[in-house]
Amino acid sequence: MLDRVDQNEMAGRSTRPASLLEAMRERTKALHVTAERTGIVAELLRGRGTVPAYALLLRNLLPVYEALEAELLRHEGTPVVGGIVRPQLHRSAAIKADLAQLDASDLPRLPEAIAYVRAIQEAGSGSGHPLLAHAYTRYLGDLSGGQIIKKILARSLDLQPEALSFYEFPAIADIPHFKDAYRAALEQAGAAMADHDAVVEEAATAFQLNIALSQALQATAGLGI
Repeated sequence: MLDRVDQNEMAGRSTRPASLLEAMRERTKALHVTAERTGIVAELLRGRGTVPAYALLLRNLLPVYEALEAELLRHEGTPVVGGIVRPQLHRSAAIKADLAQLDASDLPRLPEAIAYVRAIQEAGSGSGHPLLAHAYTRYLGDLSGGQIIKKILARSLDLQPEALSFYEFPAIADIPHFKDAYRAALEQAGAAMADHDAVVEEAATAFQLNIALSQALQATAGLGI
């Protein structure tokens, strides 16, 4: 008969998610729903946004992506994080182009965006492994839900393609195939790590930061009030 320690170890192995992606999905499932149903993101998805509100969103996402891209590139040569660095995904140049189209250079950067940037910079310290969570949250979201938002914005705000380049990935010929490859790269990175816990919790933090920023942007833009 197995002793209690062996039984507990087997129970832990049977209940713990088998992969990093599975663990992050499970941990952030409820947060994902909240992110879609609150804040400026919810207003945009419902077609109730405005051009100034959308410009404010981009203005505050710009430093977030600049920080994420800088931290990922800093770890490009490392065995774990280096495997998920994909310049094709970088969004900061596209955001700057959209802001120029929207003539939105003088919009404020909110404290919630500053807090988000600091969290990414902290995630990039040391091994940088928690950056996997931020890449998962932002880039897979851009490749998936972001494509839905693009269509809604084009219709509800009458925006031309030149103002929606944030959602365009000209260097990626096949987005579904690329997403599969990127998920596989994240899984390989997870397999190279001894422990997923810090990355999984960082994924929850990333969603919480997104929700806080989205709610602050909604309030600042005066939407849904």
